[in-house]
Amino acid sequence: MNKQLINICSGMVLLASVGLSSVVCAQSGLDDVLNKAKATRAAEAALYAQRAKEYNAMSDAEKQRAMQQASANRAAVQSQVDVKARKYSENDLAITQMNKQLQEQARKLGLTEIFGSARQIAGDNAIHLKQSLVSAQFADDRVQFLTSVASAERVLTPKQLERLALEMQREMTADSEVVTYKGMVVEANGNPITADITRIGPFTAVANGKFLTYIPALSRLSMLRRQPAESELMHEAAALQSTSTGYVEAVVDSTRGTLMGMYVERPNMNERIQKGEEVGYVIITVGVLGVLAFLFQLAYLIMARMGVSTQMRDLQHPKRNNALGRVLLAFKGDSSKIEENAEVAELRISEAVMREVPKLERFQPFLRLAVAAGPLLGLVGTVWGMIRTFQSITESGSSDPKLMAGGIGQAMIATVLGLGVAVPLLFGNALLTSLSRSIVQLLDEQSTGMLAENIEKRKNV
Repeated sequence: MNKQLINICSGMVLLASVGLSSVVCAQSGLDDVLNKAKATRAAEAALYAQRAKEYNAMSDAEKQRAMQQASANRAAVQSQVDVKARKYSENDLAITQMNKQLQEQARKLGLTEIFGSARQIAGDNAIHLKQSLVSAQFADDRVQFLTSVASAERVLTPKQLERLALEMQREMTADSEVVTYKGMVVEANGNPITADITRIGPFTAVANGKFLTYIPALSRLSMLRRQPAESELMHEAAALQSTSTGYVEAVVDSTRGTLMGMYVERPNMNERIQKGEEVGYVIITVGVLGVLAFLFQLAYLIMARMGVSTQMRDLQHPKRNNALGRVLLAFKGDSSKIEENAEVAELRISEAVMREVPKLERFQPFLRLAVAAGPLLGLVGTVWGMIRTFQSITESGSSDPKLMAGGIGQAMIATVLGLGVAVPLLFGNALLTSLSRSIVQLLDEQSTGMLAENIEKRKNV
């Protein structure tokens, strides 16, 4: 008997705890829920201990009376439950019989097909409206209504049919409108705000100059986590909200948000480079060094070419601030430096020209090395990315494209980076080679001509 009474008390405590638990679940914050759960459990334990203590303090006669009273209460409640259960069964049976009669009358009147079509239309529209951003503007239960109509087993009422037609007409009208209204928008950080929302039919919605997407689970619009990087699209979004009359260019997503969601998720240049990981950074380092070397040598060759051009206008007065002047000074200057032997003079000229060649061809070997190494490093990244892809397949045991995307992305990015470094440096090296060869050719031509002129003058003396 003691155990039965304690079980009854425990059941009442359990019911109370269920009620308290439902209140706790309504609170926000996991820490708050955990603390309240602990407090509820402690309160239950204290209540159980108190009642057990009170019961144990009773005399046997009091325990007997308490048990009889609890049994009487339980019998009274059970009696009420039995009466209501019988009443419910009778009513359910009567409703079933009346519904059968109603269905029979509908069949005789030819309404069965109409009701079936209405249910099918309601089901199709429920799926459509659940995904439509128009539903964010109409904060009502139209999706739940259409779902209930689609799953209804009883004969549809005239009010249900009228509202079905009304909801279809309202959606068609809203699909053809460009409207601005105040509504709730969830920011990218999850905070809800009230903002002016401009909607283009069921296709596009913007708020505060940013594109929105519809969240069916919340029946709310949310700002895209990433907005389009192109300033032109953002300008069109701002222009759409600021215009109240007339015509304005705007973005219309015919897929109702799918294309925009895919478009904004495209990785930018920095994210693409990060996918290349260590190999990508090595390729970029080689490319940066190659570009710096190219720019430095290009500036040097341009200055050298300008110095040679300036010296060519005054060959009789060579200067050491340019390559041609230094070559000419190798055999021209004092009369004592002009050799009687033409072969010796020619060797002096060749020596002076060869002394200028390393400066003119500086960094070209490194650029040729970078051109050859870029694709090879890209190939290394490609192989490493494919290894990661096969590892993902092996570990997961499936060929899910999402699992393979990371490795394949790294492979492709490394290849692109390698070619992106090699091709520009290839053209840059060709330009430097052309410039250096043209300067060397000028040095050879002018120095040889000057040598011939000096030899001819000495022969005529």
